[in-house]
Amino acid sequence: MSVAGLRRAGRETVSGLPREFWWLWTSTLVNRLGAFVATFMALYLTIDRGYSASYAGLVAALHGLGGVVSSLGAGVMTDRLGRRPTLLVAQTSTALSVALLGFMRDPVAIAAVAFLVGMASNASRPAVQAMMADIVRPEDRIRAFSLNYWAINLGFAISSMGAGFIAEFSYLAGFMIEAGMTLICAVLVFVKLPESRPDEDASGGSGAGDATPVSLGTVLRDGRYMGVVGLSFLIALIFQQAYVGLPVAMGEAGFTPADFGMAIAVNGVLIVVLQIPVTRFIEHRDPRLLLVGSALLAGYGFGLTAFAGSVAVFALTVCVWTLAEIVNAPTQTGIVVRLSPVRGRGRYQGMYTMSWAVASLVAPLMSGFVIDRWGAEWLWGICAVVGTVAAAGYWGLMRGLPTDEAEDEDEVASGASGTPAPAKSKVSAA
Repeated sequence: MSVAGLRRAGRETVSGLPREFWWLWTSTLVNRLGAFVATFMALYLTIDRGYSASYAGLVAALHGLGGVVSSLGAGVMTDRLGRRPTLLVAQTSTALSVALLGFMRDPVAIAAVAFLVGMASNASRPAVQAMMADIVRPEDRIRAFSLNYWAINLGFAISSMGAGFIAEFSYLAGFMIEAGMTLICAVLVFVKLPESRPDEDASGGSGAGDATPVSLGTVLRDGRYMGVVGLSFLIALIFQQAYVGLPVAMGEAGFTPADFGMAIAVNGVLIVVLQIPVTRFIEHRDPRLLLVGSALLAGYGFGLTAFAGSVAVFALTVCVWTLAEIVNAPTQTGIVVRLSPVRGRGRYQGMYTMSWAVASLVAPLMSGFVIDRWGAEWLWGICAVVGTVAAAGYWGLMRGLPTDEAEDEDEVASGASGTPAPAKSKVSAA
């Protein structure tokens, strides 16, 4: 493709999205640029503080448990209080708890504050996704979610490199930098993002005029949606093996941490390079086929790891499941929004977020048990089976899914979307 063609593709990728989306995107990027705790917590506890690997694993589990606990509560807050207040509370709480964690010395206090950090940092996700769904037109949401996912990975890639140098100087400095960057996000939200929650008289369901109240019970009784949440858990269980099963398996096979770093770095590089062009290719294609294909790529991409005997082959398997991640992330998030009633977006997004948080708890236990009992080859075989089951599930659940056009008509009729119906939208009114 020529330089002019690349420029045109870039313009088409970013054009047509509302200004509020770009402030939300900037907030996401700044937040991920400051990431430190999630990347270097284990090294901080074992090397700097001198605790055992078992204790570091316990702290990581408590951090993940905090995310599980906050997912549903943050979803309810997003619907009841609004997107903006939830983001402000979550990001301010994250900044304060991260700063506090840097000064903790007692092992019980460290574990307790790590739990709080997990709660606070995960609480912003339902609000971010609900606000994005509010302010972006249905036909642009896959592109918007993809750009947001790209910002997450770009920020994480840069922060991971910077955090390594910061850790050599001072772990405390890393905690304080993350706290400061998160506070910057809170300020951006407060100054630049108006509330986007639909008015109370907006539609509560998929059709216009449906004002049925939405509760957590409503989410749990939504069979198709809970099926998607279950499939999301299976997909997350597979992807989590990149950070729990893969390093353990490579270590047992005699590879060094540097070897693992070289292999896993391919994931971040490919996402940064390919996320936007791949999104242009998949944006208007059948989401059922995309989800089925991504599930198979994820399962069998990790399954191929059983045959890896060199860093180059490990990196090749990373390429396969990274492509699955690039396709799955925006497509699945778009499906979650499409199946969520307008006034219940926070609760629905909270349930979706919880599926990933639970997977982050289960994956280390699963990989450790399987590798210790039967060996790493069995773990990769199980990943292939899980991916096949998820693909079959997506094929069955996605039949009869409403089209973007039908959803757009519903939102225009109900005045629930931020762009098509300015008279009803707090974003437009602001």
